[in-house]
Amino acid sequence: MPQVAHFPTNDSQLAHTATDRAGDTSSDSSNAKAEAYGDEHVAQSNINEKQAPIPSTQGRVLDDGRIEITEEDCYDELGFSFPSWKKWTILSIIFAVQVSMNFNTSLYSNAIKGISKEFDVSVQGARCGAMIFLVLYAFGCELWAPWSEEFGRKPILQLSLLLVNIWQLPVALAPNFASVMVGRALGGLSSAGGSVTLGMIADMWESDNQQYAVAFVVFSSVGGSVLGPVVGGFSEKFLDWRWSIWIQLIFGGAVQLAHLIFVPETRVTIMMDRIAKKRRKDGTNPNLYGPNEITPFKERFSFKEVIITWIRPFKMFLTEPIVLTLSLLSGFSDALIFMFIQSFSLVYTQYNWGTIAQGLSFIPILIGYLIAYLMFIPAIRRNKKDREQHPDDEKAQYESRLWWLLFTAPCLPIGLIGFAWCSGGPPIPWIASSIFAAVVGIANYSIYMATIDYMICAYGPYSASATGGNGWSRDFLAGVLTIPATPFFTNIGGKQHLQIASTILFAISFVLVLAVYAIYWYGPTLRARSPFAQQLQQGREENGGRRVSVIPGPGYGSQPGSRGHSAANSRMGSRQPSYAHSKPAAPGMGNRDSSYVHKRLAKMKDEQEAI
Repeated sequence: MPQVAHFPTNDSQLAHTATDRAGDTSSDSSNAKAEAYGDEHVAQSNINEKQAPIPSTQGRVLDDGRIEITEEDCYDELGFSFPSWKKWTILSIIFAVQVSMNFNTSLYSNAIKGISKEFDVSVQGARCGAMIFLVLYAFGCELWAPWSEEFGRKPILQLSLLLVNIWQLPVALAPNFASVMVGRALGGLSSAGGSVTLGMIADMWESDNQQYAVAFVVFSSVGGSVLGPVVGGFSEKFLDWRWSIWIQLIFGGAVQLAHLIFVPETRVTIMMDRIAKKRRKDGTNPNLYGPNEITPFKERFSFKEVIITWIRPFKMFLTEPIVLTLSLLSGFSDALIFMFIQSFSLVYTQYNWGTIAQGLSFIPILIGYLIAYLMFIPAIRRNKKDREQHPDDEKAQYESRLWWLLFTAPCLPIGLIGFAWCSGGPPIPWIASSIFAAVVGIANYSIYMATIDYMICAYGPYSASATGGNGWSRDFLAGVLTIPATPFFTNIGGKQHLQIASTILFAISFVLVLAVYAIYWYGPTLRARSPFAQQLQQGREENGGRRVSVIPGPGYGSQPGSRGHSAANSRMGSRQPSYAHSKPAAPGMGNRDSSYVHKRLAKMKDEQEAI
């Protein structure tokens, strides 16, 4: 039976036990570890093909003799170590999945007139199908996201896509308006949303290198909602309204198939389970178990744990200052823009534009999104350099991710006020309002991108739950405002109703933009008030700069004997002292950040291949 070392607790965590491997005390072993940790002074001749290419603890021995695998044991087999081509192939499929999800929210609008005529309901009544989808989409994001952290990203996203596609059928084949409403409601509730797709970024990229991936997926999210009316203009003009639903189903079926074939599981804890099973099967380590295998299924998914898991995103939204503040900022921004685009048909009807032309009027917003995406590329490069030059500066590591937003967020009020007073129709040229629509697009993308990037960095493995709050606020507020949007633009301000209504949106957006600067300057204070974020940060520091896979904490599924703890000892959590951390720091490791680790591992692999 291996020796067990006991460590003291801190204020928020239970006592954690860790073990040393029997016989791991020789100087040869120490030298091998020094090599594995990246000591610059170790002779190249000491590196051989049999050594692990990454730091290894060989797991932690539990009280019952089982060994729990750690990330250090299998880091080169996790999503972080996927080759770049594989990561971006996965991300490209996720891009299409995310576009299809948001495509479903917007293409329905082009079926409203047909639904109104066929089922003899008012246009406002038919619009309820869009409203109920968005509102329940908001709750769907929250309900699905945490389960992707428990069962894995792939099965949850596959199930979500399957259900969404199934619920298209009651709408496409609807004999009455009630069937339309039921299908749309179930479709919205079945949508996992961007919280799961964004969570996959945390599975494959360390926080230092995630921003390009976040920017890419965010572009798919905002772009999908604009693509709907562009395509919808043609379908409304030439096809029956039911084809707006069939097109959604065809698109959804195609991306589900692509996801099934090309996208592997990326959730760290699930991959660790599979790696442990593989090593048991091939005899490498017959006592090795994954983190989810340590606790019995009935304990992990007791009624109490199921409820805790389901309410995790809602609890984070209400109790985590970072999640609440950024989600409300992003949510109100998206809601304002949603109301703003509802005025498009009213504005461009003044120019005698038909259905197709009105659909194409959304292209300037898409252009704005593309411009914002391209503008973020040099901003990300600058931000990454800033983090590398100031590794110990907390603001550089976190709030610097919001730096570019300080310059792009004002585009929201500028775009809205410009559009407001260019929306009066002839003789003002239509291109004037379109230019300001693109400016609004730049702001919307920037706010979403910066807030999501910040939250993924702060919450790492639980980013699906954290960003679920962001998605909830965006979709819920947009859904609630679906019904009053058109009356808002037609009943306020008399003859200048379009101008006055958009000016009101400008005034609200001006206040929201001020919040951006407050978050930038007071971000450290918000994170200091977040025990959850602080535990994750502590875990990163104890883990050599890498984000951790799971964390125990009250209310997040970590009660003794539950999903967060095994009967023998606590889970990986925030990297409480383990075998790896009970030892003195390996030579050359020091306070190296994750970027150093990646560079060193790559160098070691090259050296091994050369030998």
